[in-house]
This record gives sequence, structure tokens and C-alpha cells, in this order.
Amino acid sequence: MLRIAIQSKGRLFDDTMALLQEAGIKVNTTKRTLLTQAANFPVEVLFLRDDDIPQTVAGGVADVGIVGENEYMERQEDAEVIRRLGFSRCRLSLAIPKEADYTGVQWFEGKRIATSYPHILEDYLRRQGVRAEIHVITGSVEIAPGIGLSQAIFDIVSSGSTLLSNNLKEVEVVMRSEAVLIANRNLSPEKRETLRELLFRLEAVKCAEDKRYVLMNAPNDRLDDIVAALPGMKSPTVMPLAQEGWSSVHTVLDEECFWEIIGKLKSLGAQGILVLPIEKMIV
Repeated sequence: MLRIAIQSKGRLFDDTMALLQEAGIKVNTTKRTLLTQAANFPVEVLFLRDDDIPQTVAGGVADVGIVGENEYMERQEDAEVIRRLGFSRCRLSLAIPKEADYTGVQWFEGKRIATSYPHILEDYLRRQGVRAEIHVITGSVEIAPGIGLSQAIFDIVSSGSTLLSNNLKEVEVVMRSEAVLIANRNLSPEKRETLRELLFRLEAVKCAEDKRYVLMNAPNDRLDDIVAALPGMKSPTVMPLAQEGWSSVHTVLDEECFWEIIGKLKSLGAQGILVLPIEKMIV
């Protein structure tokens, strides 16, 4: 049985549970306790505070964990990053009062900076050659300058609305973070096999993200041009239609280039273009 540590609440919890559900792993969260077992996969889920997950995994209480990269880097625990998961993205940034005249990172020389991430901040300041006082607090870091506790903050930023509401402006992005899957370095062969199966399912879900399955009817005299315009995975599938002189073309397109490609296909004579979402994709 593989034990996986997951944040007990918040956006990372929601995103993680959605990923497990997409991977076909059924975890009952309606009556959530500290530890619960999946109904159809050999994993049990341990619900924790996000800052406890790196230590729990490194110490072997949990075998793997899904945690924000920012917490993993800050805690400096000896756990292995297995996969970046691409959700719960944020950034760790330095912010100062909006009215301050910012001239560069040397502005922080001699200043007091409030943060919940002292190790990441200390490393950054050392690399920049800046000496500043780091004041460690938990909770609402963004209020520190307003009450005279610090002259700047170093904290998580998502939309930036919290900074604006506290009369602060973001001036330096120190690191970008997302959810990562971490693992204990001393897993048994049996648990590593379960982890491989879990990764196989997660890869199938993540690979399908931002992809669309596209079917279209193409005139045979323009078929080469249409196939050449497709940047999809490997070679598209081409099958003859009952109507002579026409073929059906099937391919996979990335969401980011979708509309540009569709417009080009229409101009080349493609008709009856059908676009379908992809739930899982094995490559």
C-alpha cells in the first residue's frame, strides 16, 4: 500500500483530488479523516498541512506527497522530486509599498523583509549580494509594512490582488512554483511498482491536457497540403470516405495553436471539422 500525503484544504487540495479522480483513483472525501484508503487502487491518502508534507515524505511517514514547489524548496528536506504537475501555479516575489521609488534589488540593502519563506529569501539575497534583515512571520505577511513591522515582504503571489489591497507592488519575482510529486528515497520495490502505476495514470491525464482530437473531411486533391499543415503527434490517420475523392483525417492538436491551424485547414478545403476533448492519452 502506497501512502500519499496531500494538502488538507485549499486550491492545492482541490486540484490534487481532481487529478486523482481523472486518474481513476476513488478517494472518499465526504467524511474526510486524517487517513483514508482509495476504493480501487492500492494507495491511502494522508491529509496534512502543506508545510508538513516534505518532512513527512522525507521521514518515511508517507511514501510520496503532492506539495507546492515553494514549500518543498523552503523545507529543504531530503525527498526526491518525481514529477512536476503543472497546476496550482504561483510565484514567490518581493513587494514594497506602492509609493516607494524602486531602483533595483539593491533597494533592499539594510531593509527589514517579512516572510514565511526565510530560506528561499536568504539564498536569493546572498546571490544578489544584498544584506537585509529577514523577519519570519506566519499568516498574513502582506500586512507587515502597513503596521510598521517591515519595509517589504517576500510572499506567494497569484493574481496580485492581495498586494494591491494592501498598497503594495511586486518588484522582483524570485521563483515560480507549481505542484510537484515528491517521494521518499528509500521506497521498497513493491511501493516503487505501485508508484510506477500511479505515474502511468497521471502521465496519461497530464498528457491529454490542452489537447484536442480533431476529425475532418478532406478533398483528396488537397490532402497532401492539409496533412502538411498539421503539427499534431506523429502522422495523422487518413481513411477513405464512401464519397469518392474524399478522405477523413484524424489528428491531435495543442489548444494554443488550435484556432490558427483550424483557419488554415478551412482555407485548404477541409470540411465537417469536428473537435473533441481528450480525457487521457497514452504516448
